[in-house]
Amino acid sequence: MTSRIDYSVWDHIEVSDDEDDTHPNIDTPSLFKWRHEARVERMDQSIKAGEDLEKGLAECKRKLTEAQKKTKNLSSSVTDDAKAELSKAQAEEKRLKKEERDWEKKLEDHRREEKKMPWSVDTLCKEGFSKSVMNIKPDVKEETEEQKEQKHKTFVEKYEKEIKHFGMMKRWDDSQKYLSDNPHLVCEETANYLVIMCIDLEVEEKKALMEQVAHQTIVMQFVLELAKSLKVDPRGCFRQFFAKIKTADQQYQDAFNDELESFKERVRGRAKIRIERAMKEYEEEERQKRLGPGGLDPAEVYESLPEEMQKCFDEKDIAMLQTVITKLDPTEAKVHMKRCIDSGLWVPNSRADEGDDKEEDATYEELNKEMGEQKIE
Repeated sequence: MTSRIDYSVWDHIEVSDDEDDTHPNIDTPSLFKWRHEARVERMDQSIKAGEDLEKGLAECKRKLTEAQKKTKNLSSSVTDDAKAELSKAQAEEKRLKKEERDWEKKLEDHRREEKKMPWSVDTLCKEGFSKSVMNIKPDVKEETEEQKEQKHKTFVEKYEKEIKHFGMMKRWDDSQKYLSDNPHLVCEETANYLVIMCIDLEVEEKKALMEQVAHQTIVMQFVLELAKSLKVDPRGCFRQFFAKIKTADQQYQDAFNDELESFKERVRGRAKIRIERAMKEYEEEERQKRLGPGGLDPAEVYESLPEEMQKCFDEKDIAMLQTVITKLDPTEAKVHMKRCIDSGLWVPNSRADEGDDKEEDATYEELNKEMGEQKIE
């Protein structure tokens, strides 16, 4: 059975409750605020224009009524003066009738334009009853993280060169033409890649390039947000964005620039975190390379030694080390020597210096003997 209800009136509703989720890489409360304020301002201007037209038409009707009364009163007079006044009154009546038709046409045109305007939250949502109704959003099956990651990877492998080219563009017209030639780039995957590209450039300290790509990132984000608010495919509305931004009022331009500056600050923050993480990973790798046979870091063990023992290792003087050990408390000496061996600072029976092998072995045996007498195992 064919439905008799015409649903086409809902096809072009400009609806956004200004609380929709935005892209994770961009903070857009200012954009939501501007969007709502601009919509309300347009409504107010349209309402005021309609009211002015109605007032003008009412005033014209009032004057026409007075002119018609005057014409009627003068038509019964036969004097020359009365005839002259009658002629003027008839001319005025004729002029006011024409003016009335003009006012009516303007008002009709205005109402016709009002009907063509897309509906919005502010025109749809007017209080009819003072009660609350729970509207539960149906469950929508979303892509898993693995699916999103695979989708992004596949897209980037195929279009990475084109995305980078778009990211380096500077002029509005060039960007619009490039997207017209490559509409498949108008999507979340392009925006996500540009965000990562910005962070990479900031890490590499290519700040000027980062700022250029950041500009194109926000262009793509604004297009995606516009498509979301209009509930259309972003490939079908990017031209509207460029048409608007090229002739934008100061408020819209300020909203774009504020979002751009905010995004660049977030990129710098993310890049700083990445650099710090990389430095920590590098330091940990170097530390792992330094670890001795017992799993201790020689640098950390060295810093924990008494100053006298540190001097022994600085000068590589075994005799001095033997003397220092004999002066320490036996338990403390045992702990320090055990940590030195586990960290690799002290290598028993080392053959590193071949010219002094025998002398060092004998000295080490003496050191062991002395430590044995102090009951250090």
